Amino acid sequence: MMIGFVPDPTLYPFESRWFDSSAGRVHYIDEGAGPAIVFCHGSPTWSFLYRHIVKSLRGAYRCIAVDHLGFGLSERPVGFGYTIAEHTAVLGELIDRLGLDDFVLMGQDWGGPIGLGAAVSRADRVRGVVLGNTAFWPVEPLANRAFGMVMSSRPAQRLILEQNLLVERFLLGRTGPALTAAEADHYRLVQPTEEARRGLAVAPREIRAARPLLEQLAQDVPAHLGDKPALAVWGMRDPVFRAKACLPRIRSAFTAVDIVELHRAKHFVQEDAPDRIATAITERFPARR
Repeated sequence: MMIGFVPDPTLYPFESRWFDSSAGRVHYIDEGAGPAIVFCHGSPTWSFLYRHIVKSLRGAYRCIAVDHLGFGLSERPVGFGYTIAEHTAVLGELIDRLGLDDFVLMGQDWGGPIGLGAAVSRADRVRGVVLGNTAFWPVEPLANRAFGMVMSSRPAQRLILEQNLLVERFLLGRTGPALTAAEADHYRLVQPTEEARRGLAVAPREIRAARPLLEQLAQDVPAHLGDKPALAVWGMRDPVFRAKACLPRIRSAFTAVDIVELHRAKHFVQEDAPDRIATAITERFPARR
């Protein structure tokens, strides 16, 4: 299943590109020239989340933002499981197809473990890491685990599929970022049907199901990427990945990590503080070395 939604070029002024992965057709953008940065979104978002940052950086960097299968404009392939492991494998295929070397990886929400998983096995080609409100270890706080259990229940799964719950309530709801009606539609209309939302329904189940993968990442990230320059841009009002619990883990995983606290930002930091994030990236990873 392909998505017929066409982004507004005034909001998403990028050329759509396509990659036929082993699992399905992946949509991505590849804007600008210079040092490469790969941007990975989580749930329930897509590459639209990075639009402001890409517009800010593409004058000096090569900005690649992917839509994971089941999200954004990418295919919803029959038989694809939408697990974190599967998303990671597809992202790795794209990185290899593009021949990226000396690239920076940015991930937020599930984009953190997906991106880091692909980067770990390509560590010799990674320049550095940027993380925003994510976790690459098993999530232990009771509230997070309870969310995964509730959202995995049959009633909640039905609401996700039938009423687009994750987008309508958690992204576009009262505690979400301030968006115009047109911007909100770019998140809403790329998930137009139950079939289009299958990937969204799997994501909260992965909080528990992906525990072995996250346990492995908790070891592999410090071992293979821990000596890379790192940057954490953190929404300090995020109720999902709380700074007090997450930032010490990130500090312990990387030997050289800069922390930028975004005091007004919540979970979707790319919407709440794109200019500060773009500035932090240019300062941590200068285009000219």
